[in-house]
Amino acid sequence: MNKKYQNLAERWQTLTEQDPALRIRNAAAELNCSELELLATRTGDDVIRLKDDFKKLITRIESLGSVMALTRNDAMVHEKTGQYKGVTLHGHMGLALGAIDLRIFFNRFVYGYAVSEETRIGVRHSLQFFDGNGLAVHKIYANKETNLDAFNQLVEEFRADDQSLPALTPQQEETDYLSLPDGTDTYALQQGWRDLKDVHHFQALLKKHNVERIPAYQVVDDELARPLHTDVFEAALIRAAEAKLSIMVFVGSPGVIQIHTGPVENLKRTGPWFNVLDEGFNLHADTTRIAQAWLVRKPTVDGIITSLEMFDQDGQQQALMFGERHNGEHEQQAWRDLVAGLEADFALNEKLAV
Repeated sequence: MNKKYQNLAERWQTLTEQDPALRIRNAAAELNCSELELLATRTGDDVIRLKDDFKKLITRIESLGSVMALTRNDAMVHEKTGQYKGVTLHGHMGLALGAIDLRIFFNRFVYGYAVSEETRIGVRHSLQFFDGNGLAVHKIYANKETNLDAFNQLVEEFRADDQSLPALTPQQEETDYLSLPDGTDTYALQQGWRDLKDVHHFQALLKKHNVERIPAYQVVDDELARPLHTDVFEAALIRAAEAKLSIMVFVGSPGVIQIHTGPVENLKRTGPWFNVLDEGFNLHADTTRIAQAWLVRKPTVDGIITSLEMFDQDGQQQALMFGERHNGEHEQQAWRDLVAGLEADFALNEKLAV
């Protein structure tokens, strides 16, 4: 192990002795390094570097049976239990459309590791994937229903010949998510928005005008996008639970968007974290990190589709929430009623200056 990684390993050991419950992501932040670099210090029998044929690997996860899929960003941790079924590949994108519902961007999968770690309830096995900055983009955990023989066979099949430590060259994020580019034709942007026929065309509209979500939301009419108080996220989950309403909760990392569809029931606040603790679905939301929340309406051939969208202080999207809906269906009236109540209670008086 080179001097850099040896130093990291020693400093991490000191931190874990001081706080045995410290999570690796938080330790990496304290040590000013990436999560991948910390994990890699334990490369050996329990931390195994995998081949970078991630498309093939992900299509084989179905053979493991039930697992827990975890996708997170700084504010939201989305955990979904089930089987990876029906994984399909479309160029650099992958789709999983079963109980574990994912949009996978394989161009952001750069490193993969199989990890076995001791916990207070025994050894926990996982597959963990990272981008070029060493940021975790997706993790897959074995549970008591997982076929561990199949898991071990998969690890052996995809074990990389090269188990050397990664030499990261971190890339800085250059996108400005908060500013409207000079010369943006806001009239054309708004007209294009009103002419939408499908929610999936919205990102293409933003790309056409070279504008990010928050700047676009700030310049269109309130009926299309309206800022809300950040408390709306917690309130939306509480009201959806009270109404027994089936919702869709999207959480993304740089490489994966993970989706829960269904009701939420067991809600609990623990310090800064607001949690959904349901069988098959856990969500942990650090609501102190929500800097902006928006109510957004998009026209489609099936009528207006309404979302609640949460962002951090840099304008990076943390989570989206919709009422459950399938293509060809109108939005649930119960969801529209819930959103109307949230708008009445949490709307801000004016938009931020662009």
